[in-house]
Amino acid sequence: MEGDIHNGDLLCSIDKNGVATLTLNRGDQLNAFDDHLIQLLITELHRLSVAANVRCLVLRGNGNHFSAGADINWMQSMATKNQAENLEDASQLAELMHLLDSFPHPTIVYTHGCAFGGALGLICCCDIAVADIESLFSLSEVKLGLVPATISPYVCRAIGARNARRYMLTAERIGAEDALKMGLIHHITSPNTVDEVLSQFIGQILANSPAAMTKAKALIHQCTEHPLDDDLIHFTSELIAQVRVSEQGQEGLRAFLEKRTPVWKIGTKDD
Repeated sequence: MEGDIHNGDLLCSIDKNGVATLTLNRGDQLNAFDDHLIQLLITELHRLSVAANVRCLVLRGNGNHFSAGADINWMQSMATKNQAENLEDASQLAELMHLLDSFPHPTIVYTHGCAFGGALGLICCCDIAVADIESLFSLSEVKLGLVPATISPYVCRAIGARNARRYMLTAERIGAEDALKMGLIHHITSPNTVDEVLSQFIGQILANSPAAMTKAKALIHQCTEHPLDDDLIHFTSELIAQVRVSEQGQEGLRAFLEKRTPVWKIGTKDD
């Protein structure tokens, strides 16, 4: 692997095809995150977002669980701090969610075991979510007298307000099948097939124009955050005009017309 970085609680690697993998590495603490792990994730997302060799990001966890959410000891320490200190701490988690949600390249998350509390925020901020058939999910904050505040915009967008009203209030556990039905995840797999499934998604991504996918992600945000008015119509018209004359837009069209593989296509067979 190229670009391997080991920070104890977080592992990062980049392979020869530009696939970066961030692995939560606190298996003995159920990959629960504290302020240290959050800062490590922020640092790596900043670094990977501008790395010239990165084309895709995979997020996963070591051990038996993807993440149990917030670390109990960390939450206990925050209970002794004042509101201003808690605001600063919460802002760090909010920054992490925003960075993952706005990451310029396609993101894939693989979950297994438990994904509770804030871990659902990470899942909802990724473009593609794959889960083990035995995975369990829960918006468990109200059991502790808390609310899923910083992750709520991403969760509500992913599963809709109606589902959020149920699961944020009951804190009940959600199985993989129900998570799939409500749009929390996109695909269910098993330990025997997960590598194959991830490889298929990665292969599909590597077959596409990196610049076009970055623009597509920005387009999705623009369309979901703004009303369908003259400004949005003008934005979409301007965008496609710009992309058509861009370097990768021209290369993609030429490759299609010449019935050849575009220069960015990696590790996939021609259709």
